[in-house]
Amino acid sequence: MLDFTKARWIFEPKRHQVTDESVTITTDPGTDFWQRSYYGFKNDNAPALLLDSNRNFTFTAKVSFDYQSQFDQCGLIIYLDSENWFKASIEFENQRYSRLGSVVTNLGYSDWATVDIALPRSIWYRLSRRGPDFLVESSLDGIVFKQMRVFHLHRLGKTTAEMGKANPPLATKRAVSFGVYACSPSQSSFEACFSDMTLAECVWQAHGS
Repeated sequence: MLDFTKARWIFEPKRHQVTDESVTITTDPGTDFWQRSYYGFKNDNAPALLLDSNRNFTFTAKVSFDYQSQFDQCGLIIYLDSENWFKASIEFENQRYSRLGSVVTNLGYSDWATVDIALPRSIWYRLSRRGPDFLVESSLDGIVFKQMRVFHLHRLGKTTAEMGKANPPLATKRAVSFGVYACSPSQSSFEACFSDMTLAECVWQAHGS
């Protein structure tokens, strides 16, 4: 199990509980992460609990929730700064469907890639790092994981392929802040629970290996 008691908050929520086995966040209304694209606004005030690593890794967590209103969301996050970050979550839409997706924000502009799904009560996410490139996957049972997307964070520099090395030396790998987040962009509040969290050697094999 991964112990988040030594992790650090950004935008610490009013109500939360952190133990050596789980993290619980009660969201505050009007909290979100988004930068510019399409909507024009910039939101950078959602709570996230972060650890740091300059190594390749695979981070896995089970996320349970009881959404109350449209746009409620919780999941995994990478946060370099307000204009360079990533998040993966299910965002609540209505009683018929919600949106499993992810946002990659590079140089102050966010994208949003989604697929409509029936809302479960919990989901597992698995995030793997290989230098400045990442793979995020999801699972409804914690056993079979399906790819959501591969992405690159520009601020972390060139890909390992561009550097000509499948496993570059540690000095070429910049520190990454990663962890969990939850937010309610509208006037809502709900409880999100993160459990079964593990940090392991990267299971995402280098291309061509």
